[in-house]
Amino acid sequence: MSGKLLFVLIVVVFCGLVSTAWAQQNRRVIQLSGIVLGKDDRDSLIQLPGVHVYVPKAGRGAVTNAVGFFSMPVMAGDSVVISSVGYERQWYVVPNHPSEFLTIIVEMVQDITYLQEIEVMPFPTEEVFKEAILALNLPPEKGPIDRKNISQELLALMIRTTPMDGPMNQRYYLDQWAASQGQQYAPITNPYLNVFNWAKFFKSLQQNKKKK
Repeated sequence: MSGKLLFVLIVVVFCGLVSTAWAQQNRRVIQLSGIVLGKDDRDSLIQLPGVHVYVPKAGRGAVTNAVGFFSMPVMAGDSVVISSVGYERQWYVVPNHPSEFLTIIVEMVQDITYLQEIEVMPFPTEEVFKEAILALNLPPEKGPIDRKNISQELLALMIRTTPMDGPMNQRYYLDQWAASQGQQYAPITNPYLNVFNWAKFFKSLQQNKKKK
């Protein structure tokens, strides 16, 4: 009796594995496209470049370009993970869509961590701090200030030549990296092989000769 029961269990497990494999092979392929959005400091929607959109089990994915757009093939039922630095990770399950193309809009939520407020004082006690403040010799309000150092021309030059800060450098790097990822498979054209450019060049030469 135990041998028959074991045989029945083996047959049931084998049939389940076969049906699962058959269902996975017959899943439809869908081209998933979308726009990933986020919010800036003014609470306005912006397009996020450099966001990772991938299917962990399949080991494939894509990265949003400079305007927050992505497109990649997925299978119906896949679990897609959308992640980016500074934002909460999101999941999207691909439905059994009747069409071969599916477009979604993903709005990311900022991952904000609030730290406990601390008080930093270089003095051991409040009384010592008050004594140090009272002992300060502050300069007069109208001291000898060179007005040439704060002229409008000098301030404008400082603004133009001052390097970017941390957030601006991060945004510039993400934009450049997202653009390179989106254009790595795009064809590279040589402007010297464009016949229209040569035609414009010869036309400009003829116009210069007429002017002379």
